Amino acid sequence: MQFETLAIHDGQAPDPHTGSVTVPVYQASTFERADLQRHGEFFYSRIGNPTRAALESTIALLENGRYGLAFASGVAATLAALQVVKPGEHIVASNDIYGGSYRIFEQLLRPLGVTTSYAESSDTASYKACITPETRLIWIETPSNPLLQLSDIRALASLAKERGILLAVDNTFLSPYFQRPLELGADIVVHSTTKYLGGHSDVIGGAVITSDAALHTIIKNYQAAAGAIPAPWDCWLILRGLKTLKIRMKEHEANALHLAKFLEQHPAVEQVFYPGLPSHPQHELAKQQMSGFGGMVTFALKGGLPAVEQLVARIKLFILADSLGGVESLIASPAKMTLGALSIEERARRRCTDNLVRLSVGLENAEDLEADLLNAIT
Repeated sequence: MQFETLAIHDGQAPDPHTGSVTVPVYQASTFERADLQRHGEFFYSRIGNPTRAALESTIALLENGRYGLAFASGVAATLAALQVVKPGEHIVASNDIYGGSYRIFEQLLRPLGVTTSYAESSDTASYKACITPETRLIWIETPSNPLLQLSDIRALASLAKERGILLAVDNTFLSPYFQRPLELGADIVVHSTTKYLGGHSDVIGGAVITSDAALHTIIKNYQAAAGAIPAPWDCWLILRGLKTLKIRMKEHEANALHLAKFLEQHPAVEQVFYPGLPSHPQHELAKQQMSGFGGMVTFALKGGLPAVEQLVARIKLFILADSLGGVESLIASPAKMTLGALSIEERARRRCTDNLVRLSVGLENAEDLEADLLNAIT
């Protein structure tokens, strides 16, 4: 079956008790056991819940994976996936990476004896140079946050298998509609389901997908023991979002490409970062490993931070807010918002300059969004 059919039907059969065409919200903490020796598939909702099971099954199918696991947030999913790494082992991660992932690597894992080195996101040779005998995992975001650099998933999967290590891909920026890393050789895929999968800025969640039974067991055991699980209602909201993922992603992409082309011609704009533009240095790689270019656009203003401050003060339709992937368009300063907690030195290392602006392009009329930017950029 095709993607949109899977998103609507698989893992979400009508309720056998009532015929409800949507999965019920099983707002239950516990379930009756048959006797002291036996219990059914569900017996305690931290371990498993029917609404959550439907979500996990659907997300796994959309990523073409065997196993899906849902979590209470994207960072909870990230930390769960990182349970495959033990103290004394080493991670190679993308240099241009979500601030929450970086904090996990540096503030949570490093004190426990798990070290991380950072490679140039777009350079496979840089990842290779960072590998040590202790390396257990390569962790990438592609496209990256906020510079929208691409990592070559096939090349890194080949490198990882050659060295006997794992490859994990944060696929939040594209969703499984535009990119399926497991099909390209990755071992683990992570999502913040808060973003495009939920799609309506009304829920927090995360997910991990794999086709490896041993990896699934490690992450599932952590899920059950740590308990960072989404509530049934949150699972239902994400299931609802998945049903319209295809049509939303196509519109996000169309609007983002329209604005990227507009911004590239604006005299106040220094540079536009969007994989769908032929000017993007990895445009050809984007066409090879992605079926679409996504809804995120980053650009740099010639006027520096004052120009950014003036832009966000004048903008009307774009909402100044954290997060991304909702139906409404959002605008952010990576240096002051999403990566604002990092040191000046760390932001400089990532080339996260004060003149960067990140857009999560929503589903409004593209010409209305263009007019809004035109009136705000001076």
